[in-house]
Amino acid sequence: MKSNLEIDELKAEFDKFVRQKCDTDPEAEQTRGRDSGDEVDDEPVPSFVDEIANRLLAPESSGVYLSRMDIKRVAEAIDESLPIKERKKMIKALFRHTTKRQYLSDAFAEFNKHLDGRVLIYDELSEAFPASKSTFDGFTLKIRKTQKMFDQIVEDFEEFDPTLEPMSMGTPDET
Repeated sequence: MKSNLEIDELKAEFDKFVRQKCDTDPEAEQTRGRDSGDEVDDEPVPSFVDEIANRLLAPESSGVYLSRMDIKRVAEAIDESLPIKERKKMIKALFRHTTKRQYLSDAFAEFNKHLDGRVLIYDELSEAFPASKSTFDGFTLKIRKTQKMFDQIVEDFEEFDPTLEPMSMGTPDET
């Protein structure tokens, strides 16, 4: 059994560690929890990114809950690296600098794989629990609407070259 002296020494060592290594300043409470990428997270994003995030991350709208790991797997499948953060920040980071239609198409194809997997689960659950079939059918309908939204965004997306200066796009001929 440890003596009181050993316990007191251990407690003093622990308190010293906490003072040296941990942030115990109540004034610093406001900055705690922010990571170095938060400044980037506050950068503006194209308007379709907010629509994607709002629609995709709300199970009420999309019919499915996508976790941070789901989003990370989508990013990895299209050779992107995303840190684990809030889901909305991850979606914004994934689409923030989109300039090519193919990138959007690839990302949405990966999301569709995840959504289609959920539809298969909903179908199995509908068979196992027939009384809940209408609920699962509602989720499936929302997933299909979300997938149609993806198709529309890809169709409407206008590619651009980010290296071009906005003012050097050319001027109309003066006659």
